[in-house]
Amino acid sequence: MNQGLAIRWGTRDDLEEVLLLDCETVSAPHWGWTEYDAMLAQGSVAGLRRVLFVAADGRLISGFAVGRVLDDEAEIESVVVRGSMRRQGIGSSLCRAVMDWARQEKACTVVLEVRQGSAGAVQLYGGLGFFKVGKRANYYREPMEDALVMKCELDGGRSTDRELFPVS
Repeated sequence: MNQGLAIRWGTRDDLEEVLLLDCETVSAPHWGWTEYDAMLAQGSVAGLRRVLFVAADGRLISGFAVGRVLDDEAEIESVVVRGSMRRQGIGSSLCRAVMDWARQEKACTVVLEVRQGSAGAVQLYGGLGFFKVGKRANYYREPMEDALVMKCELDGGRSTDRELFPVS
């Protein structure tokens, strides 16, 4: 990962750039300002907690990740990395930040959905200790594609297979 880049909590000052990056990225969720802003509010609603992490070098946001925890299960809802910054470890560092936060929130497992045809993303998640547990037919649109459901067991700061931290 780029030496000047840091993974940190997202702030309201980041939202404009997060929204621009979201719009530029076909696979992003395309949530609105209100949705991202709600993630920044501390506390929980009916037990649901959410987080927004950004990868930034102080002036430019190179990526972001959104996670949530409900009861003892976490979900990585979205990971977006600027096209020119991919394959530099940013996505895995963002995922690790969400997973670390999920552990702190007492989650036992983390789940996610990924496009079946996204070999790079599937490989990334596998390297973080995720394994395939199912499939959702026609889950994605534009283009229509199945989603693989992947899961990682968290156990005292370790996945069942390997150490997840520190970020290298």
